[in-house]
Amino acid sequence: MSSEEAQETYEAWHARLESDNEANAPWHLLARRHIEPARDLAGRTVLEIGCGRGGFSVSLARSADPPAKIVGADFSTVALQKAAGLAAEMSVQTVEWEREDILALSYPAASFDTVFSFETIEHVVDPARAVKELARVLRPGGRLFLTTPNYLGPLGLYRGYLWLRRRAYREAEQPINQLTMVPRTLYWLRAARLRVVRVRCGGHYLPFPGRPPIHLPLFERIRPFQPVALHSFFLAEKPE
Repeated sequence: MSSEEAQETYEAWHARLESDNEANAPWHLLARRHIEPARDLAGRTVLEIGCGRGGFSVSLARSADPPAKIVGADFSTVALQKAAGLAAEMSVQTVEWEREDILALSYPAASFDTVFSFETIEHVVDPARAVKELARVLRPGGRLFLTTPNYLGPLGLYRGYLWLRRRAYREAEQPINQLTMVPRTLYWLRAARLRVVRVRCGGHYLPFPGRPPIHLPLFERIRPFQPVALHSFFLAEKPE
């Protein structure tokens, strides 16, 4: 799929969705547990790449320890328009909304103290290159908050089943769905010369034909099942 085709598809995809004014998806909740406001937000220069319709960036601007600068960047102009509308509705004027391609960010090296990327690298043609771009724009000592699916569990088996039947796996009708999993993501982070500080997983789901996967909250409390949970979170730091 070409860059132009991907953008056209994502514009149509975001056009069908409402503004993201909650920013409490499972991956947001995973990341929020590990944010240290004094270190990651207060007075910092922050980038959220793949900001979508803006809910998380707006929530950062409204936090008790807001960053000095927040850039909400996305590949989709429709998403950015909805994000700007949400910001205006919430009386937030401190977020800069910019169109960016995660595979070729326009920012100089070492531009940001903190970078957030939620559920994005699995939807690009080259996740490893995306991670290297995130590392490039991060300042020494800065931290990357990254989430991506972990297909080591039942959803991965379901993908294998579809592959055997020569059918494509479609996550919420998005055109690109890379087979991400914790070991691969760790490899990409280390190849980008980032130090992995923390890895956490959560969310157990059972695929079921004709409907969204069934959430199995009971498994959340069983530690041996964590490595096969669907949502994976990584906290990485750029060495000084």
